[in-house]
Amino acid sequence: MKLGTFSVSLAVKDMAASRAFYEKLGFERTGGDGETWTILADGKTVIGLFHGMFEKNLMTFNPGWEGSWQPAAEFTDVRELRSELADSGIDIYADTTAESAAGPASFMITDPDGNQILIDQHV
Repeated sequence: MKLGTFSVSLAVKDMAASRAFYEKLGFERTGGDGETWTILADGKTVIGLFHGMFEKNLMTFNPGWEGSWQPAAEFTDVRELRSELADSGIDIYADTTAESAAGPASFMITDPDGNQILIDQHV
């Protein structure tokens, strides 16, 4: 099972203040619209800042990405990941995988401690 690039997705109250803070830590903007979402990277470490999109912080895996917005040559499709996890007894929610047979889709799971995990495929 290849979940793809890992990042932390932070629910932020003030995008400009949050972005400025992480830039002071050495992160550089690599994506996003800059208002509702911004992706920041420092080497292979990736942080997503999201304003008004998520209620709380979550972990994110992006099947199909190797980091720094580079597509992976090989990866496990999000639909296959969803099936494997559901078959193993993990509850799936916020699921868009049935909307198309290929390409972008996502779903969420929650670990035993209540931490949300987003599996979000862009390719």
